[in-house]
Amino acid sequence: MHAATLSEFDRDTAVRRREPGVYDADLSAGWAIGHALNGGYLLGVLGRALADALPHPDPFSISAHYLTATVAGPAVIRTDTARTGRSLSTGSASLFQTDADGTEVERVRVLATYGALDALPDDVRTSAKPPQIPPYEHCFGTEHDPSGADTPAIAARLDMRLDPATVGWALGKPSGRGEVRAWFGLADGRAPDPLALLLAVDSLPPTAFDLGLGGWVPTVELTVHVRAFPAPGPLRVALSTRNLAGGFLEEDAEVWDSADRLVAQSRQLARPLRDGS
Repeated sequence: MHAATLSEFDRDTAVRRREPGVYDADLSAGWAIGHALNGGYLLGVLGRALADALPHPDPFSISAHYLTATVAGPAVIRTDTARTGRSLSTGSASLFQTDADGTEVERVRVLATYGALDALPDDVRTSAKPPQIPPYEHCFGTEHDPSGADTPAIAARLDMRLDPATVGWALGKPSGRGEVRAWFGLADGRAPDPLALLLAVDSLPPTAFDLGLGGWVPTVELTVHVRAFPAPGPLRVALSTRNLAGGFLEEDAEVWDSADRLVAQSRQLARPLRDGS
């Protein structure tokens, strides 16, 4: 595909191999929330580097630890292959940026197992059920936000419609259930794929808002399991948290495709910061 026809997500997650296992990236400010880049976007960048470094194409399980806030600009990704087999390969990757004083700082560290999603058997036995979300046209986009809050840069790159039952926080009436649900896609119409699933699990408003907390909610750790290659069409994403204690909460995500298949699951540990600092 010619570079001019790539989607914005593909262009902004592109990596260039400098030497075996080492990649350069130009991180785009278009995926920022405030000054920091979104964790799902960064996982897409690291995931693309690992797809090149490892012999298998698709992330099956990927765990990221966010060490310091990542900002737009140049970055270096260093990968290491831990094991390769016939059906699975495992490797790690770290993203580094250079501070103003010239010091190289590690921002994100990832451990992942890759395979081939199209080689998996079709057998499915599950008790999971797709989230019940009103039709797309009956849900709220970011342009309908009644709270008057500043819209983050990333919102312009997403085609996201929030379930009205989970946006009471925007009116100052959070439900306290810790739930957020939405239709999800990319604004330029790019079809979903495994890398887009890494973005989807971390792009909705945080469940902390539905618990009555405002401010920044940085991710400490995020683990994503990709279960299948998604069918074309919009995704449905459901987030929930059951426990906020000691200043940290867990947030679980399920992503369902247009064929009613559970295509990704995740859990993250996050730390709500009331003052946004």
